[in-house]
Amino acid sequence: MELGWIELIGYRCYPEAMVEPAPGVNVFVGDNGTGKTSLLEAIGYLASLASFRRSPDPSLVRRGQEAAVVRGEFVARDRTLRVEVEIPEDGRRRVLVNGKRPAGRAEVVSAVPLVAFLPDDLDLVKRGPSYRRDYLDDLAAGLWPAAGAESSDYERVLRQRNTLLRRDGRHADRPTLDVWDERLSHLGAKVIKRRLDLLSRLEPRLSALYADLGERPEPLSARYHSSALGPLGLSDVEGVEERLAEALAAARMGDMERRISTVGPHRDEVMVFVSDRDLRTRASQGEQRTVALGLRVAAYELLREEKGATPMLILDDVFSELDPGRSRRLVGKMPDGQIFVSTAREEEVPLVGTRWSVADGVVRVREEGS
Repeated sequence: MELGWIELIGYRCYPEAMVEPAPGVNVFVGDNGTGKTSLLEAIGYLASLASFRRSPDPSLVRRGQEAAVVRGEFVARDRTLRVEVEIPEDGRRRVLVNGKRPAGRAEVVSAVPLVAFLPDDLDLVKRGPSYRRDYLDDLAAGLWPAAGAESSDYERVLRQRNTLLRRDGRHADRPTLDVWDERLSHLGAKVIKRRLDLLSRLEPRLSALYADLGERPEPLSARYHSSALGPLGLSDVEGVEERLAEALAAARMGDMERRISTVGPHRDEVMVFVSDRDLRTRASQGEQRTVALGLRVAAYELLREEKGATPMLILDDVFSELDPGRSRRLVGKMPDGQIFVSTAREEEVPLVGTRWSVADGVVRVREEGS
């Protein structure tokens, strides 16, 4: 799919803006703080119903406005998807897909494949495990509609269990906990199996990409560590639900004391090793950046193969962080498709396409691409 047009009303620094991007490369040029990243964020929000900055919805509303509106149209050869989101400063957002309320976020995410390369992608390697869990879960939702629904269901049941624990602690009702634990073990096993399946598909790609994008080839491996079950591989999926149920039962008294759920896929870790060195703590920033790029490119390749269509790409001020060699190798991984790039220095962007100027929340075409 491609983005045919997008309209912003009261979104971040934009009082009102309408952009009709070109089918190929779109480079948005402007000084820092003029709205380039906010525009790319809005494109990503429309495709995923989430901010790639991890920003809460109320922060997207322009100061002085009661609500923000983002609407646009994604076009493919056989279908059109019109998405409209109203984001109030207070309260729940309203989402319409082709004029109707969607069954869930997965309806949009699975229909509009998109990969975003961000300046903060080092967080995928350096920061806490939630970044890597979210990476796997977001990619799974883009590949398989059921995966997004299962993750949402797991999070909902987890919130209900934690609400009970916080409220009642050691006095929490045991039969009610039994119900939540049964649901958590069932849904949690599905989440873990999806992650292991996805990791087994990503690891060989990531290893090849690390050798290609980096300075020197070294063996790379990705490992999954369950908070409940320890190290897991794809061969360990049998009996995961039963083992997770046992772990929840064993942790119950401690959870009631701490008033929080301490085991389950929401506490699991994904670790990346190069030559048996944990990249979180024993790697140069160059090595970490190469792996972060590899994670995004691997997601892009997997989406393209599984969906049979080229995903849209967002490249938010990425080239300023790369040396010329890595920039060229990264561009070489991008076949024809719709690409959105932001930059303050356009000479750093090794891509030919339509140039846009962005200044004070105003977006204008400056140069048509060839």
